[in-house]
Amino acid sequence: MPDRGGGPTGPRIRVGRPSRRVRTLLMTLGVLAVLGMAFTMFAGFWTDWLWYRSVNYSSVFTTTLSTKIGLFFVFGLLMAVAVGFNIWLAHRLRPPLSAMSMEQQSLDRYRMGIAPYKKWLLFGITALVGLIAGASASSQWRTWLMWVNGVPFGQKDPQFKLDVAFYAFDLPWYRFLLGFGFAATILSLIAAALTHYLYGGLRVTSPGARATAAATGHLSVLLGIFVALKAVAYWLDRYGLAVKSSDFKATDNWTGLRYVDANAYLPAKTILFCIAVICALLFFATLWRRTWQLPVIGFGLMVLSAILIGGLYPAIVQKFQVQPNEQAKEAPYVAKNLKATREAYGIADAQVTEYSGVSKTEDKTTLRDDVDATASIRVLDPNIVSPTFQQLQQMRKYYAFPTNLDVDRYSVNGEDQDTVIGLRELNLAGVDKQNWINNHFRYTHGYGVVAAKGTTADAEGRPAFTESDLPSQGVLGKYEQRVYYGEKTTTYSIVGGPQKEIDYSDDDGEKTTSYTGKSGVNLSNPLNRAAYAVAFGEPQILYSGAIGEGSRVLYNRTPKERVEAVAPWLTIDGDAYPAVVGNRIQWIVDAYTTTNGYPYASRTTLGDTTADSLTATNNNRAVVAQQNQVNYIRNSVKATVDAYTGEVKLYQWDTKDPVLKTWMKAFPGTVEKKSEISADLMAHLRYPQDLFKVQRELLTRYHVKDATTFLSGSEVWQVPDDPTNKSGDAVPPYYLSMAMPDQKAQAFSLTTTFTPNGRDNLSAFMSVDSEAGTPDYGKIRVLKLPTSTTVDGPKQVQSQFNSEQDIAESIRLLRGGDSEVEYGNLLTVPLDGGLLYVEPVYVRGGGLKYPLLRKVLVTYGGNTAFEDTLDEALNKVFGTEGTTPPPADDGGTTPPPATGNATVQEALKDAQEAFTAGQEALKKPDWEAYAKAQKDLEDALKRAEAAQAEAEKSGATGNGAKPSPGASPSAAATPGGSAAGAPAASPGAKPSGGPSGSPSSSPSG
Repeated sequence: MPDRGGGPTGPRIRVGRPSRRVRTLLMTLGVLAVLGMAFTMFAGFWTDWLWYRSVNYSSVFTTTLSTKIGLFFVFGLLMAVAVGFNIWLAHRLRPPLSAMSMEQQSLDRYRMGIAPYKKWLLFGITALVGLIAGASASSQWRTWLMWVNGVPFGQKDPQFKLDVAFYAFDLPWYRFLLGFGFAATILSLIAAALTHYLYGGLRVTSPGARATAAATGHLSVLLGIFVALKAVAYWLDRYGLAVKSSDFKATDNWTGLRYVDANAYLPAKTILFCIAVICALLFFATLWRRTWQLPVIGFGLMVLSAILIGGLYPAIVQKFQVQPNEQAKEAPYVAKNLKATREAYGIADAQVTEYSGVSKTEDKTTLRDDVDATASIRVLDPNIVSPTFQQLQQMRKYYAFPTNLDVDRYSVNGEDQDTVIGLRELNLAGVDKQNWINNHFRYTHGYGVVAAKGTTADAEGRPAFTESDLPSQGVLGKYEQRVYYGEKTTTYSIVGGPQKEIDYSDDDGEKTTSYTGKSGVNLSNPLNRAAYAVAFGEPQILYSGAIGEGSRVLYNRTPKERVEAVAPWLTIDGDAYPAVVGNRIQWIVDAYTTTNGYPYASRTTLGDTTADSLTATNNNRAVVAQQNQVNYIRNSVKATVDAYTGEVKLYQWDTKDPVLKTWMKAFPGTVEKKSEISADLMAHLRYPQDLFKVQRELLTRYHVKDATTFLSGSEVWQVPDDPTNKSGDAVPPYYLSMAMPDQKAQAFSLTTTFTPNGRDNLSAFMSVDSEAGTPDYGKIRVLKLPTSTTVDGPKQVQSQFNSEQDIAESIRLLRGGDSEVEYGNLLTVPLDGGLLYVEPVYVRGGGLKYPLLRKVLVTYGGNTAFEDTLDEALNKVFGTEGTTPPPADDGGTTPPPATGNATVQEALKDAQEAFTAGQEALKKPDWEAYAKAQKDLEDALKRAEAAQAEAEKSGATGNGAKPSPGASPSAAATPGGSAAGAPAASPGAKPSGGPSGSPSSSPSG
């Protein structure tokens, strides 16, 4: 063993190889590290496979994985072979003797240094470039599948007369191949040049020829391939002009050929293609001529031509031919863009009609009656009342409602009712004792639907619940109420094993359950447990006794991420909404097929176009875009996610969409036919908001069909900012049951307004029929107001509300103390030639932490009202009461027939007086008097209920009549309608106060 250091007087230090024990330990650690990394990679793969298999979409996983692997190996191998072959060839073509120069003597040292490792170096370089190229190619799996499975559109572009499928499916793949070819050629050229230089084939400073004949021929061929590829690029660029975006003052993201493209760039690309082909042939000719003189001249000519023909000539055409007479030159191309854009976004059939904006009917009574026939005005704003749902129906801290509730419609007693709906979802932040068992085993699901009528509120301004309490009960009947999959369920749960889950709590204590669904992945297999322990970074999964026979792990639990996972080729709408379908809660998710390769159709950015005042405050409502810039979109798929089992179903909605047909060929069996949609599900499908927002943004410019008008920009609209929100974001669209002027009956619709560009007056009103399964579903109607007169827009109406002296004073009183006023959705309803605006006003005040509906703002024809109820406001605006009797409330809230029981009658009279006193106190406001009135009201209602219960025992009321089913004195005690002009309380609703039924002693604003 060699010695190091030490002298005659110092110690001698022995330095040598580590001991066998150390070497064994290091080797063991190395092996364990490699195995750990390998198992981590395997765990990710294995858990993905198990999840896809659990949702019965394993074909999506295998197809995607096999495509990625295939592309990785094919293109990785091609790149490695191309680069490796050229390095080998350059080495083989090296000169036998190198010139004895200083340059070559310096290179000799490098040659001698790498000589023993040449094969390993060659293998390492080729493997590296192969891995990089393969990884890049595998990301193109969508492009490959669309190319190989492409279905014709049946429509041809106006310039080259090619099917749209060429641009949507073929051209992207050809461009990828071209890019790969360029990369392989450039890398091969660099590698070959370096090898030739290292072995003397190329010389920089040595005397004599700069390159050997062999090196000249080799590099010339590579340069010839590069130039040939450039020729192909010029040829494809000709077709690329049809999908090229450019700056054009007529619109942002203009796509397609303009005059200069068709008359300058197109011929220029053809000429450059011919020059590039000739130049490539000259490079190939050096194999025989052994000189670069002609190829270099040809290449210089090509570069000069690209500058003159491809750059200077189009600029001259634009400057001297187009600009002096732009409208005449561009009009034919604008017409093509107009047609293609309207087709690509599904707005070609939008019905634009003139609308005066001024009432045609002078009879106020007729107008007042027409309101009820025209629209079921929703005064319950789903974006305001979530805290109210939370306060009144949360029941337990570990439940929560989403920030924005949803609007749906349910048939009650044969009549459709606009309904605000939300699920009582799991909220782990509300669990008192946070630990792994509680968070993942005990608290695993939410419970029940809570729904309220959209058109009514009770006497205190609270929602009139049609489905409430825990367990939920009401008009929706019997259904599975457990919510294991929801928008707020973002963590994993382990269910179905020995550990019982908390179902819900009531006065008798906690109710427990054990999951019986087939969702999730079985953890009884030790391999599965180990894989999930690694994947979730939670070692307790491997050894916890809470996991046993039947245990299943649930994850990927939000509806949007489940649909996105099983259909990664879809773009997901930002708003998934729940519906009770049959005896299950189903999340309904709208999904889109998109492309950015539709010729002549202008592009839009989904993230920007679908943004509004709601997405600004709730990122969960943002669209999940498979590609952000698109110029074609279809709502081609309706998806459902079962809230209990997590089962995902995809239904073909647009049966004509070629993009969906292409993906259905690529993933056969994943999308069910439209005919498989049940009648119950069809009743809850609706027109999606994000598609509507994209279409309304396009219609700000593309509502015109005349190219000259489009170019002038005189008819440009804009989506107004939300007048109830100070963020400056666009107003969201609103769902509303209403009838447009050409409709005979109300239809569930999605609506929005437009204002002129840069101004606040109204320019148009847009509605789309959202009633799925009806002939008019998806029909877009636009009412265009005259430009010669001005009609108030949303911002002006809101300003008018705020500037009215009486209204401003009322608002000031409502804000008294620590109360806050919140404005609800400003709804616009076309009515007899004019426009009716309705806005609910909520107050969040006193000790209450949730908003209550207190006032309703209404304006029509310059008349404005600010009253306690919608009916009162409408009556004031029109100066008359309607002659049409209000429809009977279908939730059992209509006052029952008068009863002859004297005690009941006296109690109801007292309740009426207490209610009136409460309303008077609220107007002042006098919170002490209001609280006393609420206490008197509750006492009177209790006396009435007790008296009627006694009467029911004897089988008769005071006059011998049976009480009407579902009626109660509390319903009868609603004097004069609710805060929205309808009866006060829903079945089972408490007369006043919070969820416990105790009177509200704190002021409610």
